[in-house]
Amino acid sequence: MGLRGWIELAVLFGAVVAAGPSFGSYMYRVFEGTERPLPRSFGRVERALLQLCGIDGEEEQTWPAYLGSLLLFHLLGFAVLYAILRLQHRLPLNPAQLGPMAGALAFNTAASFVSNTDWQAYTGERALSYLSQMLGLAWQNFTSAAAGIGVGLALARGLTRKPQGVLRPTVGSFPVDLIRSLVYVLLPTSLAAAVFFVSQGVIQSLAPYVHATTVEGASQLLPMGPVASQESIKLLGSNGGGFFGANSAHPFENPTPLTNLVEMFLVLWIPSGLIHTYGEMAGNKLQSWAILLAIALFFLGGSAIGYLAESSPNSALAGLPLDHAMGNMEGKELRLGAAASASFAAVTTASSCGATNAMLDSFNPLGGLVPMVLMQLGEVVFGGVGGGLAGLLIFALLSVFLAGLMVGRTPELLGKKIEAREMKLVVLYLLVYPLFVLVFTAWSGQDASALSSEANAGPHGLTERLYAYSSAVANNGSAFAGLNADTAWWNVTTGVGMLAGRFLPFAPVLAIAGSLAGKKRVPPGPGTFPTDSVLFAFLLTAVIAIVGALTFFPVISLGPLVEHFAATAGRLF
Repeated sequence: MGLRGWIELAVLFGAVVAAGPSFGSYMYRVFEGTERPLPRSFGRVERALLQLCGIDGEEEQTWPAYLGSLLLFHLLGFAVLYAILRLQHRLPLNPAQLGPMAGALAFNTAASFVSNTDWQAYTGERALSYLSQMLGLAWQNFTSAAAGIGVGLALARGLTRKPQGVLRPTVGSFPVDLIRSLVYVLLPTSLAAAVFFVSQGVIQSLAPYVHATTVEGASQLLPMGPVASQESIKLLGSNGGGFFGANSAHPFENPTPLTNLVEMFLVLWIPSGLIHTYGEMAGNKLQSWAILLAIALFFLGGSAIGYLAESSPNSALAGLPLDHAMGNMEGKELRLGAAASASFAAVTTASSCGATNAMLDSFNPLGGLVPMVLMQLGEVVFGGVGGGLAGLLIFALLSVFLAGLMVGRTPELLGKKIEAREMKLVVLYLLVYPLFVLVFTAWSGQDASALSSEANAGPHGLTERLYAYSSAVANNGSAFAGLNADTAWWNVTTGVGMLAGRFLPFAPVLAIAGSLAGKKRVPPGPGTFPTDSVLFAFLLTAVIAIVGALTFFPVISLGPLVEHFAATAGRLF
C-alpha cells in the first residue's frame, strides 16, 4: 500500500479523536446539562416542539414507559413509510412516473429504514420517487438515529446517576431525547454537511431526469434528485442508504477524494462524541479514553488488514492476483482507488452505517472478511449513533463481571454493583444477534428459492449469505452483492432480521438501565477493578474479540477463510 493510504487513515482517525471531546461535551450539555447551548435559537425550537406535542420537558419515564414510547413511535413510522411506498404512484414529486413498490419489498424497505439499517434490495433512482426519498426515507434516517441516541443515553444514565429517591427509577424521556437529538445535533450538523457536499458537486435538485447524449452518440437518462440532503443524514445518522443504487460509488453522491474523506469522518463523529459524553456523565473522562483505546485496536487493525488485502501488490494477505500498480481495482472507482475503498468499507462496518463506495463482492477474501468481522463483533467498534454506546457499555458490564469472578469480588461499574439480574439481561442482549444471523444463514442454505438468488456457489456463496444476514441483523445495511435480494425469501427474512436486531436488544438495554438507576453508588474499595485504565481497555478488547470469535469463527472458517486459503494455494501451486 502506498504512503497516501496510511496518511489518509492517520488523518481520519486523528480528526475523529481530536473532534470527539468537544462534540461530546456539547452533547452532554444538550442532554444532561442544566443550561443547554444556544437557548435563543435551538432552545426556542425545542420548547415549541415540546409544547406542540404536549410534553413536559422535565418529566422523565421509567424504562418500561421509555421502551413503550419508542416502540409505538416506530410502529407508527413503519405504517406511514409502508403506505408511502405502496402509494407513491399517486403522490406528487414523482418525475420518472414510478409505480408502487411491491408488497414484500415495501415491507423490507420500511423495516430497513425504521430499524436504522437502510438495507436496499432496490435501485433508488428506479424504484423511489422524490417524495418517497424525502418524506419517507429521510424522515426515518433522522428519527431512527435520534432514537438510537436516546437508548444509549438511557443506559449511560442508569450507570452514572445517583438514585432519585423514588420507587420507580427513571432513565430519561424518549420524546424529549428524540426532539433534542433532532434539534441540537442531527438537523444542524446534517444541514452544514449538505451545504458542503453541494459545494463539492453533490447534486440537490427537484428537476426531472435529464436525457443526455454520450460522446459515442448513445442516449442516456441521468437521474436527478435531492441527493445532498439525504447524503448528509445517511452518513451522520449511521444510516447508509444511498439515494442511488451505487451508493457512495456514484459521482453524484461522492464526487471527489475530499468528499470521500469527509463522509468517513461524518460516520464516526457522533459515535465517538457519545463516548466522551458518557465520560462527562460519569464525571471521569478517563472512562471514555479507556473505551476509545479498546475500539481503536479493532478499528486500526481491521483497516490495516483491509488496506493490505486490497492495495498491496505483493501482499501475502491477498487471496487473488493484484494489479502491481494500483492493487485490486475490480469493483472499485478509479477516482478513489483501492486504499480509499478498503478504508471506507472498514469505517462503515465499524459503525452501523453500511454505506459503500465499492463492490464488496469483488474484494479479496480477507478484504471482504474485515467488514463482516467488524459487524459480527456486535457493531461496537464505534458502532451506530447511540446503539454503539449501548453495546460498548454492555460489554463493559460483562468485562467487569468477569474481572470480579477472577478476584472473587462482587463486580462494580462506576460504583454500582453488577448482580445476577443485570448479567441475565446482558446475556439476553448478546444472544439476539448470533441467534438470528446463524439460524437464517443455515436455513437459507437449505431453501431452494434462497440458493437460486446466489451468483456463486461454494465458500463464496456461503460468504454472501452470511454477510447478508450479518448486515441485516446488525442493522448495518451494507451488501456483499452477488445476491439477488429482491425475492420473497430475502425480503421477508432480512426484514424480520432487521426488526429483531434493532428492537429486541432495546428491551434488555433499557431494563439494565432501569435496574442500575435504582442502585446506590458505593465508594471504590481496595479490590475494585479500575475501569479508567489501560488494563481495563485491554480486558474490554479481549472480551469483545472472544465473544465474536467463539460465536462466528466456525462459519467464517467455512466461508472467507476457506476461499482465501484455496486461492492462495492455487496461486502458489
